This record gives sequence, structure tokens and C-alpha cells, in this order.
Amino acid sequence: MIRRTAFVAAAFFAALAATAQAPGPELFKVDPVHSRVGFRIRHIVGKVSGTFAEFSGTVTVPDRAAAELASASFTIKAASIDTANGDRDKHLRSPDFFDAERFPEIAFASTKIVAKGDGRYEVTGKFTMHGVTREITLPVAFNGFAKDPWGNERAGFSLQGTLNRKDYGIVWNKTLDQGGLMLGEEVEITIDLETVKAKPGK
Repeated sequence: MIRRTAFVAAAFFAALAATAQAPGPELFKVDPVHSRVGFRIRHIVGKVSGTFAEFSGTVTVPDRAAAELASASFTIKAASIDTANGDRDKHLRSPDFFDAERFPEIAFASTKIVAKGDGRYEVTGKFTMHGVTREITLPVAFNGFAKDPWGNERAGFSLQGTLNRKDYGIVWNKTLDQGGLMLGEEVEITIDLETVKAKPGK
């Protein structure tokens, strides 16, 4: 009986030690200084581009060898839109477009990740903009892990895709005298993210 109890106790403490030594999920936080969130939309016969200056996000990596277990969340401040024209930016923040006062954030939270090979993935999740939430799938390229000169570990991600603004209730437009509409419905998005691994306890 004593021998059995000793064996059970030893097994318990061994399991406890293994759990304590097992690495937990890695958390990478978006570094906004080295990241960019951009967009482009048709305007009459050209295209207008812009960016969002304020955004944040995280990527949680339980196992680097199993990307499908990772998860990501990302938030953009709608009022931080910048198209290099103050009057236009004010209009974009208004109820005609983003209505940034009522809907201050644009958000994405992943629900599924599928590896497509060669560092490319399809990331599905819930995307919320202008108070409307829809499920979307985005093509994401993983740019790898690396250490910076200060010893911080970084991971990079890039994506390009399109969204239809009317799907999210952003429908303002203007009919041109010669026919046709001033603005397109499809918005091209380009996002490049450099993330930094969070230190334990942070």
C-alpha cells in the first residue's frame, strides 16, 4: 500500500513538473509603428486611397507547427481614417459613411484558419463595420518569424482583399451628370502587420 501511494505521488509530481515546463501559447501584439492598414476605392474615373492611423491586434499561437490552432483579433479606430484631405476625411467620419461617433470601431475576430501551403492561409472570422457583422474569409500570407536587434521576436503577416461597402450599410453615393455613380462599391484593402511577441506577464 505504501509503495502504491508513493508511486501515485511520484506520478502526480512528475505530471505537475511537466505541465509547469510545457510552453504556453505565444502572444504576438501588432506593432503599429511598423504596420499599415490601407484601402482604395474607385472615384469617377480614378481611385482614391487612404489609411487608418489607429489600430491594434493580437495573434495567439499555441503551436507553431499547427497554424490552424492559432487565432487573431484586430481592431481599427474608424475616426482615424486619413485620405490626405481634411474635408473628405470629415465626410467619411460622418453618418454618410462610417458614422464614427456611433460606430467607433471596425473589428475582426478569427474563427477558423486553413493552411493553403507555401506560407499562405485562409482566415475566416467575424468582421464588424458600421454596426454590421458578417463572416468573411481573408487570404493571409505569413512572412515568418525573426528576432530584431534588441532580442524581441517578431512575426509578420500580409493580406490583400476586397469588401463591398454596401454589405455593411455604407451606401452613400452621387449620380454624375453624364450618368454613372461617383463612388465604387468594392473597396480594396491592403494590410501589412509586424507583430512583437509579448513578454511573460504582459
